[in-house]
Amino acid sequence: QLRCLVEMVTLRGIPKDLDSYPKDLLLFLSPSDYATTGSCWQYFANIGKANLDVLQRESSQRKQLLLEALACLKIPGTQVDEENAEVLGRLVCDLSGEYIRSSGGILLKPLSQCESFLPDQEEAIRSVISSGNTTFGPPSVWSASTLNELSELIPVFDHGILQKIPK
Repeated sequence: QLRCLVEMVTLRGIPKDLDSYPKDLLLFLSPSDYATTGSCWQYFANIGKANLDVLQRESSQRKQLLLEALACLKIPGTQVDEENAEVLGRLVCDLSGEYIRSSGGILLKPLSQCESFLPDQEEAIRSVISSGNTTFGPPSVWSASTLNELSELIPVFDHGILQKIPK
């Protein structure tokens, strides 16, 4: 339905008010289509707010979106800073474990909005949390509010992490 709607909306070219359309619609446009109305940065900031689950996880289209976002944001290597994590929005859910490890705790909060994780992502999250080099500190100093902030990630924690959290 969204693909069909995009065809209808873009029948006479890309509308200038594209930002006023539902974010999910933008998933079916390319950054080059969007370039006539704004920057690739603006496009990916909008994509980051879309429901990525409209596209199948591991689909070529979703992988391409992530690659184009990383190129647009000029992210060097595998380290994502806080500003870029905010622009990526839900696209952080598709970052590999390598990005999660390299970016340290910066990605923990954005990752908490993800529905599920791949095994290498889970391992990377556990590694980052176990290191204690996050704004949350090591699990041994966490409070109830820390657990609230990370509540969506708790299923990823292993016994070693859970054991260190104060009662």
